[in-house]
Order: sequence, then C-alpha cells, then structure tokens
Amino acid sequence: MDRETGGAAAGAVIVDALELVSDPERAARFAASAHRILAELVAGGAALGWVEPPAPHEVAQLLDGVVDAVRTGDAALRGAYVGDRLVGLGYWQRYARPTHRPHADLEKVAVAAGAHGLGLGRALTAALVEDARRAGIEVLTLDARGDNTRALRLYASLGFTEYGRLPGFVAVGERRYDKVFCMLDFRTPAPGDAV
Repeated sequence: MDRETGGAAAGAVIVDALELVSDPERAARFAASAHRILAELVAGGAALGWVEPPAPHEVAQLLDGVVDAVRTGDAALRGAYVGDRLVGLGYWQRYARPTHRPHADLEKVAVAAGAHGLGLGRALTAALVEDARRAGIEVLTLDARGDNTRALRLYASLGFTEYGRLPGFVAVGERRYDKVFCMLDFRTPAPGDAV
C-alpha cells in the first residue's frame, strides 16, 4: 500500500492510483468522486481544460487511460482523502512521442473547493513530483492558465520554473488568458543536493 500522510494537509492521506482502482467497486467510487470534484471546479471557473463541466463518462474515460499508463510505468495518479472522502486528485503522464519519452507532463491537480487552503494541492503535487523523480523522468512539465496565480506560486515553490508563455492563448468564451509553461528539470541537481 503506497500511502503518504500530508503534513500540512490536515490529516489527508495521499493514495497511489493502483490502490484507488484495486477493485471495480472502488474504481467506480473513485471515478464518481473525481467527476464530482472536477465538474464542480469547472462550473466555478477553474482552469482544468474544460469550458463546461465534463460528463461522468469523460472523467471515467480519462482516468481509465491514466490508470492504463500507470500500469505500464508511463504515469502516476494520486488521490487525496480526508477520512473516506476523495477531496483531490492529480496525475502526470509520459509524453507519447518517442523523442520525448524521458519526460512527462503534470496534466491535472484538482482539489475540491471545500478543501482549498488545507495544503492538499501542495501534498498532491509533491507526491507526484517524487513519483516522477523515482520513475526516472528527466523533465516534468506543466502548463497553467495565466490567471491561476495561486497554482503558479505553488509550482514555483516546489522548484518549477517558467520557460514560456503564449499571450491570450486560452479562450473561455470571449475572455482570453495566457498559457504559462513551467518545468522541473531533474537532470540538474537542486542547490544542496549531493552531486
């Protein structure tokens, strides 16, 4: 069992994907809870890649693909639980293009609105960063909507650096936002790391 307790995360437990989908009933509960979180966040304007809240089958299909990639070592998926309630999730996946296989993209980190401010985003992201490091990922990338300053500050505090920006690239109705690209390069030792 791969569980970590999030220190600042108010007693949350961060659970590995294979435990989350260890049986069909648990997998269905995880998918339904993940859908609830993602749909509520998108309905509230969160920058998760959807303009309208995703349908349950969209989230289930997304998670099935990520879990398949986890089983082959090409992804990591984590869930944050407080008690028996899923309150957050996040994942990364290796790039599919052969020349990009040493690298992965952190594609979603989502925490239920009622659990914001508890350190769960930090705990999930830190666990996923460690998963990427253990998996031998060379560069972990992500992109975020430019107005998502809270997430961008979190990523910077965990060592991600901005490497580019597409001005006005993200379209949400008539509104336009920058798309910000960040990376964490595991090939370069962090200050204080043994060489």
